[in-house]
Amino acid sequence: MIKTVISVLLLAISAFLSIKHGWDAFQPANAEQTKMMADLGISKAIMPFFGVFSIIIGLMLLFPQTFFIGNVLNAVTIVLIMALSLRAGNSTMALMEIPFLAMPLALIWLKYPFKF
Repeated sequence: MIKTVISVLLLAISAFLSIKHGWDAFQPANAEQTKMMADLGISKAIMPFFGVFSIIIGLMLLFPQTFFIGNVLNAVTIVLIMALSLRAGNSTMALMEIPFLAMPLALIWLKYPFKF
């Protein structure tokens, strides 16, 4: 029972964050966000593609058929952000991504909570 509750909470948080970050990619960015993306080597023209990708991942997490691949794509995206951060010399950002990397990996281990 506790495992199911933890799994549901992590699933809700992970799906919400993916959809929120995807939606934010379409909003006008402030100067700090634009500078951070430029430091990572991500141009403003590519941001909508990341936004669509993130929204798709968030929706994939909600269905049992695509739950595993959605979590794998989420983890790969986070590792990509960590690698770009390290390449840019921003180790603080890479370290801040570790809990977010643990979330899809924990969800894979806990399995889809609503499958009976």
